Amino acid sequence: VQLQASGGGLVQAGGSLRLSCAASVRTFNNYRLAWFRQAPGKEREFVASISRDGGGTGYADSVKGRFTISRDNAKRTVILQMNSLKPEDTAVYYCAAGSTVISSNAYNPTAYGYWGQGTRVTVSS
Repeated sequence: VQLQASGGGLVQAGGSLRLSCAASVRTFNNYRLAWFRQAPGKEREFVASISRDGGGTGYADSVKGRFTISRDNAKRTVILQMNSLKPEDTAVYYCAAGSTVISSNAYNPTAYGYWGQGTRVTVSS
């Protein structure tokens, strides 16, 4: 499985960005998907995840109500729509895929076997 993330950039606080991650696997709908982020000097942290059929989502408290994760199984893509961005959202964002992830461990980066290369998001104050 190869994942290619895109859509990062520089935005002012209060602005929006849309991250996209394209997967190169036929059985895309067999994978739970997630976004994680890593700020300089910090550990990688969970942002959001989405179930295989797109019917279930989960968010970190820090982004709840501002970010929305979605997926298009036909296009093999996962999207992270980020609104009302804050300077503390500045990080490299990674998409991840896992075939054995369940909702109870969806926040754990070690549950995911495949990772994209990351896309940088910078939010200025």
